[in-house]
Amino acid sequence: MTAQEIEKTGRFVRQKNRFTERITADGAGGPPAEPGRYRLFVSHACPWAQRSVIVRRLLGLEDVIGLAVVDPIRDERGWRVPGRDPVTGAEFLSELYLRTDPSYEGRYTVPCIWDTETKRLVTNDFPAITTMLETEFAAHHRPGAPDLYPERLRTEIDELNAHVYTTVNNGVYKAGFATSQAAYDEAVDALFTTLDDLEERLSHRRYLLGDEITEADVRLYTTLARFDAVYYSHFKCNLRRLVDYPNLWGYARDLYAIPAFGGTTDFDQIKRHYYVTQRNINPSGVVPKGPLIDWTTPHNRDR
Repeated sequence: MTAQEIEKTGRFVRQKNRFTERITADGAGGPPAEPGRYRLFVSHACPWAQRSVIVRRLLGLEDVIGLAVVDPIRDERGWRVPGRDPVTGAEFLSELYLRTDPSYEGRYTVPCIWDTETKRLVTNDFPAITTMLETEFAAHHRPGAPDLYPERLRTEIDELNAHVYTTVNNGVYKAGFATSQAAYDEAVDALFTTLDDLEERLSHRRYLLGDEITEADVRLYTTLARFDAVYYSHFKCNLRRLVDYPNLWGYARDLYAIPAFGGTTDFDQIKRHYYVTQRNINPSGVVPKGPLIDWTTPHNRDR
């Protein structure tokens, strides 16, 4: 968060994504979706970045798109690449932003994709990255990979994603970074209204759009995974915990049991990033030990 992202009303307004070029299947209108050409920079702590890691793994793109994982603790220089990135030589992600645009002054965010051929960042547009992997890289998906963004459901997925982003994914940040009571109340009320609606929605379907996992489930999961560990206390989103919602909690555990979801969820890095990095909220930098929650208990969602 920067001072520029806080309005006079105390509301948090996330900065716009600077790099929004789209990689395309045929190279028309953007660089082509060529195996081995791109490098995806992520943090295991970041919910926006975890989305792209989950999708990359679900679709079997591990050998198609390279991966670089930054350190969870970020300072004024931005995200650090442990031991320097062997492909780009960067020690900090900021170096790649400034190589691409020397005048860039915003936050250096993950996920972002580096083009090893043109040696520049193609995109840091986190909402577009996963759908790009799902559509433009379709020719490189593993056999039997799930269709996370089926054409027949795209309108419904997009509408649900927009609402969940506004009130839940970004809503927790609106609450956590609010500097006025009105802004905080507004964000928290919208957040829990949507969580209540999602609890009802999941009472009669296994996943958000039915019996198959879609892009919408990926986007919701990464916020749920951080909810009780971080957002409930650190961001003061404490009307209810995730574990207080029987359907949402069972749904989250159902997804966690899938290796692409659970295997990319690192609670240690998540907690260290939020509690140590965001000193404006947690000045001491002390990381809480809890909560002690067993994500492996039976969920029975397959019934």
